[in-house]
Amino acid sequence: MILSTYVNTYGQDLLHRYGERVHKLAINAGFTCPNRDGRKGRGGCTFCNNVSFSPNINEPPSVTTQLARGREVLAKRTGAKRFIAYFQAYTNTYGEIDHLASLYEEALAQPNVVGLSIGTRPDCISNEVLELLAHYQQQGYEIWLELGLQSAFDETLLAIQRGHTFADYRQAIQAIRLHHLPVCTHLIIGLPGETGWHALESLTRVLALGVQGLKLHPLHVVKQTILAKQWRQGNYLPLTLVEYVNIAADLIEHTPPQIIYHRVTATASLEVLLTPLWCHQKWSVLNALARTLQLRGTQQGVLS
Repeated sequence: MILSTYVNTYGQDLLHRYGERVHKLAINAGFTCPNRDGRKGRGGCTFCNNVSFSPNINEPPSVTTQLARGREVLAKRTGAKRFIAYFQAYTNTYGEIDHLASLYEEALAQPNVVGLSIGTRPDCISNEVLELLAHYQQQGYEIWLELGLQSAFDETLLAIQRGHTFADYRQAIQAIRLHHLPVCTHLIIGLPGETGWHALESLTRVLALGVQGLKLHPLHVVKQTILAKQWRQGNYLPLTLVEYVNIAADLIEHTPPQIIYHRVTATASLEVLLTPLWCHQKWSVLNALARTLQLRGTQQGVLS
């Protein structure tokens, strides 16, 4: 079952525009986060253990080395020849502009790298960074800013110790729009205290401000996090696969067809994942979502 039959996926969008498969290569460039280093908080968000979603977390090798290793693996696995360097771990605009430029340009200098995807927070967007990324875009590179919002509800952001507000997100979007850079916003489904209504309302607020891409993540509990303690104490109950898929399908139906879905689920290694265990099985989730949309006789945008 093919999800792109029902959803405007990033993979298919790249295939259409480049005429061949283009894959993202995740990079840990050694950044930290203002919610971990003391500027805004210590320890990060309640769900945060970067090992669960980022490779090369301990003493990462150089950007060049990481990209070379990633290219080799994907070339064997998929035959891909073009790549986007995805600065994923922690906050990848959180640093001096000269340091950021050196890392970004090291990535762009690698063979067959056609662009950058920069993961960051809404409260770490400076005009200098936006001008730099806009410069790369003007040179013909594929550039995306990935903003981790997670929820549009300030009470939820406070509860998960996010360290920013929805107003910070709104301000970031307004600044980014002036530089004509595409934004992919991350939303988490299943946050403590939230229901499907909250997820849909967060989507509605994000769409109202303008966005070009979206990522959906199920909240999963991983080791060495505050959320893990809350779960063990019975203060957090994760979504079932059926619940997650139904909420994700609702959001997809309400998303205009031109918006690109960069991701509709997320996974974690069994080495760190505590619950729900279905978050380890990416293709089971994707197939279940495609099947749900098929059974509903629906697709992205039908309710937008």
